[in-house]
Amino acid sequence: MTETREIERIVLMALDEDAPWGDLTGETLIPEAATATADLVAREPGVFSGARVVEATFRLVDPRIAVELLVADGEPFATGDVLARVSGPARGILRAERVALNLVQRMSGVATLTARYVAAVAGTRARIVDTRKTTPGLRSLERQAVRDGGGRNHRRSLSDAIMAKDNHLAVLTAGGADLAGALRAARERMPHTAHLEVEVDRVEQIPAVLAGGADTIMLDNFDLAALREGVALIDGRAIVEASGGVNLDTVAGIAATGVDVISVGALTHSARALDLGLDVVIEAGPA
Repeated sequence: MTETREIERIVLMALDEDAPWGDLTGETLIPEAATATADLVAREPGVFSGARVVEATFRLVDPRIAVELLVADGEPFATGDVLARVSGPARGILRAERVALNLVQRMSGVATLTARYVAAVAGTRARIVDTRKTTPGLRSLERQAVRDGGGRNHRRSLSDAIMAKDNHLAVLTAGGADLAGALRAARERMPHTAHLEVEVDRVEQIPAVLAGGADTIMLDNFDLAALREGVALIDGRAIVEASGGVNLDTVAGIAATGVDVISVGALTHSARALDLGLDVVIEAGPA
């Protein structure tokens, strides 16, 4: 679960971007004593993600605003469902509205798309995981949304695991170095708690990567026949990850080859924000 301080950091940054010197419209037009209620309403079906973000956004704008969550993260909803209800000072609700909607629409869009991928590989051994192709600054929230959609997370950052991709291997072997030997030397230098993943783009690279001691081998842009060949060649000696060319039309076939993990950049870089709205009813303040 995303830590509260990380959520608050992201929300405060968004609020500062949206109203750096206050909400000129709200402070000019809305009486200071006015109160309001507002329903977060689904304009289309989906999977919810962002409950704590909604709470944090309204609380950080004005702690007097009460937030009632009516669905939980990971729960599906239908068109017209009320997902949350807020009440309190009208100025604060209106100031928080756009930031809360932007974030929860984005997160719910990621969760909804992830759920479709997870459903497509049901009954196979494959796990659907995200990538680092995230919106700058929103990685923590988007990774949470992937989990809310039933997916899993890949490494969070470059600091979390060793992942040798094609460009790393090109540099590593430019001087004629033996790939297996270079990987073994890397294993000797890496922390004992670290994980070594190596990307290959053809079956012929797999024996050297296995000999080098890779924990995970990523089969990048392999067709289905090559994926099946790679799974058979690795034969349980490393985790097998498929990547590249993955979409909702191809993911079931990829999963059926026997791979352990399917990484899908589209979960975050191509997810469409869901259509959610905040329906506000302004209540008159005291005369």
